[in-house]
Amino acid sequence: MPYHAPTDDVRFLFDHVVGFADIAATDRFAEATPDMVDAILTEAGKLCDEVLAPLQRAGDKHPARLENGVVRTSPGFAEGYRAIADGGWVGMAAPAEAGGLGLPMTLTTAVNDMMAGACLSLQLNPLMTQGQIEALDHHASEQIKSVYLPKLISGEWCGTMNLTEPQAGSDVGALRTKAEPNGDGSYAITGQKIYITWADNDFTANVCHLVLARLPDGVPGTKGISLFMVPKLIPDAAGNPGQPNSLRVMSLEHKLGLHGSPTAVMAYEGATGWLVGAPHGGMAAMFTMMNNARLGVGVQGVGVAEAATQAALAYALGRVQGRTGGPTGSIADHADVRRMLATMRAETFAARAIALACAKSIDMATATGDAAWKARAGVLTPIAKAFGTDTGVDMAGLGVQVHGGMGFIEETGAAQFSRDVRVTAIYEGTNGIQAMDLVARKLADGGEAVFRLLDDVLAGAEAARASQPALAEAVWQAAETLRETTEWLLSRADLTDRFAGAVPYLRAFARVLGGQAHLAAALAGDDARLRLATFYIRRLLPEHAGLLAHVREGAGDLMAITPDDLAA
Repeated sequence: MPYHAPTDDVRFLFDHVVGFADIAATDRFAEATPDMVDAILTEAGKLCDEVLAPLQRAGDKHPARLENGVVRTSPGFAEGYRAIADGGWVGMAAPAEAGGLGLPMTLTTAVNDMMAGACLSLQLNPLMTQGQIEALDHHASEQIKSVYLPKLISGEWCGTMNLTEPQAGSDVGALRTKAEPNGDGSYAITGQKIYITWADNDFTANVCHLVLARLPDGVPGTKGISLFMVPKLIPDAAGNPGQPNSLRVMSLEHKLGLHGSPTAVMAYEGATGWLVGAPHGGMAAMFTMMNNARLGVGVQGVGVAEAATQAALAYALGRVQGRTGGPTGSIADHADVRRMLATMRAETFAARAIALACAKSIDMATATGDAAWKARAGVLTPIAKAFGTDTGVDMAGLGVQVHGGMGFIEETGAAQFSRDVRVTAIYEGTNGIQAMDLVARKLADGGEAVFRLLDDVLAGAEAARASQPALAEAVWQAAETLRETTEWLLSRADLTDRFAGAVPYLRAFARVLGGQAHLAAALAGDDARLRLATFYIRRLLPEHAGLLAHVREGAGDLMAITPDDLAA
């Protein structure tokens, strides 16, 4: 089935759930009028449907490869990338003074969602560049900005981030890559990095690597890490690609999925780099890029969930098997298949709503300077990332199940969704780390930002009681239970008690936020939206109770289980 960008769903969420009008009402984003937003969504939809989606299977069947040190990309990817770059899609949210469009992150997030659903392997490239643009804009010197930002924003060059090493994964502080001063303001970068997404290609004029390394006086751990810009080709005096740098792609990693996206082992052999941000301040600078990428990866999960849902629905409506007694005569009339399809649609809607709410919080913080909006974005980021990617993984799995035996056959494309999306739950900090961040750092304010968010959920439920009393009561009760469990977490002095239930807490939080979004949709006067909201609130939202019961058990019984017990 051909992919169709969910522009109508995005418009509905903007108008009835997320409140995009609040963003457009600010001076910063006043140009984001309804007409402009509609035009951008329409053009992005055309790009996804007509240019990117046809590349999805080509990337899987004809993977990127390394030939004599040069990465050769999948057929059609160069043309697809050029369409993205020439359309200005890389620099949608980038600062206008550097050549970007300066549009809201909410709109950028919606477009990234659609592009990921069309062809995730290719969409990863501009996503990395968008994160690098934000990191440079916030932390780089004016000289670095003037050379790199315009070319990254135009898509003439692309960007990567280099964190992971063989011995330093989530424990970034264990890295060994060194940075030695050259005496001219530059540094010699030496070390090896792994899992570098789009480390090279054959369609951009340069590849700009942001690399974490340690200066000679850098202390052990994350406090001694600095960030460096290390380009593939060193810019000359005019800012054009010049001499090759002392770096190379050692190999491309053989992955479960995302075969069209080259993921490399990189060697830096005294490569020339320039400091980004303060010495030993690399983690602060890199986290700017990572937080951008966490939201971006979250909507990659949403995009794949959307694509998998569309494919499963098309197959189910066309597959006749058994006596259904239903109106279509297809397997979509079987109760269990209908359950799976409804789950896919309802979960995708909820995850998309959470991601767009996160993006809105970022925009409102940017536009108003209000610390409360910044804190809300901080709370929503790990939820958007973890729930978005979990939804992608789970819905792609359901899509295979809807296809039955044909789902296990590669020609249908259902299996590719499952293989491609799996890594998103690991990217940019595993989902377990996202959950730990939520119950630790994001509760460090005594829960103030979380409680403000829950107040909004409760207020929305109260307002909905007049027209949808049963649905409103269910959402209200779920939010109250989440509030009580948050208070319990705050009473735990031992963080292990919090961490033991971090993942179920995050998922329960997402369940409640999904209930809030579906309840708002139910009030829009659309019967289809009401039926889907009823399904979610009555059948999926109740999971929050069991999840929160898990949270309140703490760590005692869990940590009492020994490795020997597990091996028995």
